Amino acid sequence: MQETVKNKTVMRSMLLLDLFEQHAELTFQEVITLSEMPKSSVYRMLQSLEELGFLEKGEDLKYRLGTIFLKYGHLVASRLDIRHISYPIMEKLHEETKEVINLTVRSGDEAIYIEKIDRYQTIRLYTEIGKKSPLYAGACPRALLAFLPVNEQTTYLERTPLVQIASGTLTTIAALKQIMAKEREQGFTVSHSELEDNTAAVAAPIYNYQGEVIAGISAAGIAANYDAAYITNLSEKTIEAAAKISAKLGYRP
Repeated sequence: MQETVKNKTVMRSMLLLDLFEQHAELTFQEVITLSEMPKSSVYRMLQSLEELGFLEKGEDLKYRLGTIFLKYGHLVASRLDIRHISYPIMEKLHEETKEVINLTVRSGDEAIYIEKIDRYQTIRLYTEIGKKSPLYAGACPRALLAFLPVNEQTTYLERTPLVQIASGTLTTIAALKQIMAKEREQGFTVSHSELEDNTAAVAAPIYNYQGEVIAGISAAGIAANYDAAYITNLSEKTIEAAAKISAKLGYRP
């Protein structure tokens, strides 16, 4: 019985922490309202989370995520082998193209950005490390979807609503299937204003030693620059970078 109570407390504490994924800071009352938990329970859990360093309370009495997450975030990032393997190759692609270079991996039905290099870009794009995107939207996320076996694509599309994110987001299954078939044939994905208006990207899939798509690498920038000739040039460089990373992961075509 005591073990069950402890498990419930841990689960509810995690639900409180999840609130801070969407909110940078929250007051005690806001946590109660959003969590829909009893005031006394919220008070005890917030107090424990603060003592453990998972939350910090400022002088304004608002709660924020604690700096302990920086420690754990660094540990997780440092143990992602693909990130370490990819980074030098991403840097080379960045120097050659002067575009924003992104690296994504799959997290369920979403793509998560785990690395980004953007020293030469003066504007901020949609992509940020830790940010998630549906697999169907944007060149880098779709590199994880378009090169899956067709039956896996179909299963994904059957359970996933295609929501409009920006002016160029593909929102019909027919259009998405058509573009993915073309992308599989050409070996890279392209997006125009799918995650953020006036931006574009070219991406290629990264394979592991078993021939499975496990990541995507993209070059992204201002949509006005992405004419046919530029996309052709950029796609060649991006495919080459993806192939080098795949080779380091043991992939043999």
